[in-house]
Amino acid sequence: MWKLFQIELYKIFKRRRTYIAFIAIAALIAVVQLGLKVDGKEYAAFVMADLSNTLQINGNIINGYFVCYVILQLLLVHVPLLIALIAADMISGESNMGTLRLLLTKPISRTEFLLAKFFASTVYTVSLLVWMAILALFVSMWLFGTDDMFLLKNNYAVQIENADIFWRYIGAFCFAALAMTTVASLGFFLSQFSENSIGPIVATMSIIIICTILSTMSIPIFNIIKPYLFTTHMVAWKEFFDLKVNDANITIKGSIQHPEKIIQSATILLVHIVALITATIYFFNKKDILS
Repeated sequence: MWKLFQIELYKIFKRRRTYIAFIAIAALIAVVQLGLKVDGKEYAAFVMADLSNTLQINGNIINGYFVCYVILQLLLVHVPLLIALIAADMISGESNMGTLRLLLTKPISRTEFLLAKFFASTVYTVSLLVWMAILALFVSMWLFGTDDMFLLKNNYAVQIENADIFWRYIGAFCFAALAMTTVASLGFFLSQFSENSIGPIVATMSIIIICTILSTMSIPIFNIIKPYLFTTHMVAWKEFFDLKVNDANITIKGSIQHPEKIIQSATILLVHIVALITATIYFFNKKDILS
């Protein structure tokens, strides 16, 4: 299976369209960084408008850590659509080219064939997030410098010390990789039901959009299913940037306010991945390959 995995990686990164996502992410991050570099003071004044009379912040609010947080909030909503372009093409693309039946005549099981393709799409997903981390975090640190990070939550503010931030981004990007792998497994699952890549790609995007809307709507009838939607748990990376406070309302360095939420969300995402890949193997092993 290792050899097949290498072949699948080569096929993914040989295509020109694979790099569309990398170029798109680079362009979007550059736009955000340029905007904050030019009008960062105005943006900081807008963010602090409601607290300017009661709270005084000394230091550089628009620093590399804060810029990376802004970028993650903006882009992690759209990255799943870019991942779907590859993951939803893994099987249907072979059907479309007429090579699927030929590949399955090789001395490998269908399960090995599917796992090699899924792991290759996972590597692509992780590579995309590593690229995003380099541009959003390290380039922002170089452009804007580093300082304490100040964040506004729904009804309170959080200040994280400079030395207590970097490890939180490592955790956030690792969690984001898990969330995006869930998206890849969804696109991979849908890919087996079509002989044209357009259908699975559009279906994956549609499901993500619908589930995201359901996850954000505060309507009682949807509250029953919200805890089971993978989109509900994809934003749990933000929990890494919420600290516990002591009795004097002073933040505790190195703490996370609700670590159980991260564990719960990661578990649910893993269940989705395993269920989708298991279902893919089950249906594909029963399928008659005619193309």
